[in-house]
Amino acid sequence: QVQLVESGGGLVQAGGSLRLSCAASGRAFSNAAMGWFRQAPGKEREFVSAISTRGSSIYYADPVKGRFTISRDNAKNTVYLQMNSLKPEDTAVYFCAARYGSMTMTTPTYNYWGQGTQVTVSS
Repeated sequence: QVQLVESGGGLVQAGGSLRLSCAASGRAFSNAAMGWFRQAPGKEREFVSAISTRGSSIYYADPVKGRFTISRDNAKNTVYLQMNSLKPEDTAVYFCAARYGSMTMTTPTYNYWGQGTQVTVSS
């Protein structure tokens, strides 16, 4: 089992920045591919970004490319999502997720999920 706890969400004006963190405990974090997903009210959960176990491979969803940066620190069992140039359409609950396998962009393939952190971007 692995436990994931997100933090860093909040209210920010359009154009601003936030840095989300996801702290992992339990099963070896360094063996897990990690992903960030988000879910806006009335919408399905969608992929945002993913990073491989050592950080050598990274994916981004098209809407966040060039604005968001995913990273991980295996020594601290933490994955980060730096979000710059935020837009109102980025408003959602952001979740981190882990899977013990290859990195994917598909929600159901991730086995472990955090509780989410709210990000609200005002116009």
